[in-house]
Amino acid sequence: MNNLQTHIEHYLKCCEEQKRLDYKTLKAYRIDLSQFRQTISTNTLTDITSPMLENYISKLHKKYKPKTVKRKIASIKALFHYFEYREIIESNPFNKILIKFREPTTLPKTIPLNIVEAILSVIYMQKDTAKTLYQKRNALRDAATIELLFATGIRISELCSLQIDDVNLDDGTILIFGKGSKERRLQIGNNDVIDVLKEYRLNFSDEIKNCGHFFANQSGHSLSDQVVRRMINKYTSLASVSLHITPHMFRHTFATSLLDADVDIRYIQEMLGHSSINITEIYTHVTTAKQRDILTTKHPRKDFHI
Repeated sequence: MNNLQTHIEHYLKCCEEQKRLDYKTLKAYRIDLSQFRQTISTNTLTDITSPMLENYISKLHKKYKPKTVKRKIASIKALFHYFEYREIIESNPFNKILIKFREPTTLPKTIPLNIVEAILSVIYMQKDTAKTLYQKRNALRDAATIELLFATGIRISELCSLQIDDVNLDDGTILIFGKGSKERRLQIGNNDVIDVLKEYRLNFSDEIKNCGHFFANQSGHSLSDQVVRRMINKYTSLASVSLHITPHMFRHTFATSLLDADVDIRYIQEMLGHSSINITEIYTHVTTAKQRDILTTKHPRKDFHI
């Protein structure tokens, strides 16, 4: 049995049943490996050589950004490592390839705090001036959703998957199941946020029970990330904000704001659920506002008398 497609299917089954990889990781693997199989010039596993892999990687670089290329290469390397481990191939063609390229450093995109405030103000105004109960309840749900995004830096996938019992508004904590099934508990530090979450839970109690998730729509189904994205787009438009804002930008803004307030990066790492401090260090760039504050108050030129 030397069919590449058959071996890929066996590998993906192993990833699902033995490695217990999550749905999103498996989906990415499937996409990357399907693309590899369709592009490579043979469907016979043992015919794949190092030059063929180098040629494929070269094509990836022409089509995708470095971060995407890095992920796709990692997917293929993991596949060939599996082949080597299971002794399906005698030698791994990746062993003869030196892969080294520099990813450009891209700073995380944040939302200016005055824009966050403007968006939240518009949501609450919609809630207070709603002409129908349906509109009022929607605005209440939207306020609770976006308040929690900003208050905790939670990932959009984590927010949408929150279960009823994961949210304890009596002590103001939420239990989050992050990447790799890692748990972390976060404190909601603002009473106004807790109050709007309590109001939302009271008004949506039937819908929450119906779907089992904390965030639900009025049909009793759990929120999807697409719904949250449309929600954000709606209020940025109503607030006359031209900046394109994504759910993840609230996470970036949460982290950067805490760093600007001189919170220790290791506390931020724990709150974000990062497995390594290296991941969190992307937020250690000095923002323009922080630069201005430092250079205005700390630079020795301010003490010169000329």
